[in-house]
Amino acid sequence: MTVDDNPGPTGTDRREARRVPRWRLLILGGTAEARALAAAVTARPDVAVASSLAGRVAEPRLPVGEVRIGGFGGAAGLAAWLDEHRIDAVVDATHPYAARMRVSGIEAAATAGVPHLRLERPGWTAQPGDRWHRVPDLPGAVAALPALGRRVLLTTGRQSLAAFAPLADLWFLARVVDAPDEPVPAHVRLLRSRGPYTVDGETDLIREHRIDVVVTKDSGGALTEAKLTAARRLGLPVLMIDRPAPARPPATVTTVDDAVRWLDRHLPAG
Repeated sequence: MTVDDNPGPTGTDRREARRVPRWRLLILGGTAEARALAAAVTARPDVAVASSLAGRVAEPRLPVGEVRIGGFGGAAGLAAWLDEHRIDAVVDATHPYAARMRVSGIEAAATAGVPHLRLERPGWTAQPGDRWHRVPDLPGAVAALPALGRRVLLTTGRQSLAAFAPLADLWFLARVVDAPDEPVPAHVRLLRSRGPYTVDGETDLIREHRIDVVVTKDSGGALTEAKLTAARRLGLPVLMIDRPAPARPPATVTTVDDAVRWLDRHLPAG
């Protein structure tokens, strides 16, 4: 065969070769920030992105790219998955209250020897006129609530409903994405809904149900912040459950742009 018979890769071949990912990224997701990061990184032809969702929501908002739903079996299971799929970096962009997954991500990345980043939106900041009462955890909220009101807008998720159920002297409007598996008591009314919400809409909801106290987690972000503005407008107390403290704080950023810059350092384009 002469040289002319084998001219080598064409321009199209070379372009196709450049599309083969050099790096594999796992995003522990389920948040708006996780979806935005997946969309941003997918634009890089040298990175293959896989997003993992816990599977606690029946119809989650899915990110672009490969999606995995379900648990890993703890830190050891996640570390084995990282090795098996040759993951080069992990970004944990789970909900601020997904404390167990946060610890598993840190431990698994350390075991697998891959870079790890925590992407977490900032918490909310009280404004003039707010009547916030901060408590460190869910039991603290249950203990403090009876002194603050009798008709409650509860926005802490379906998994927390059982903790408030013994407060039978109070009435709850519990806003959830999915209904809980177990029956709810008579003093709890479910409202299945998903944000974003508007200030006017939240104000109308509070007035319609004669709510006199709002209970929420310090989730941060604009998606569900309107209830805080509505409570401020109406002069209502807000019972705010603080975020769990990380066991071992990893490298952390608060914006998707900063996460992309971190990835540019750890997964350099070739």
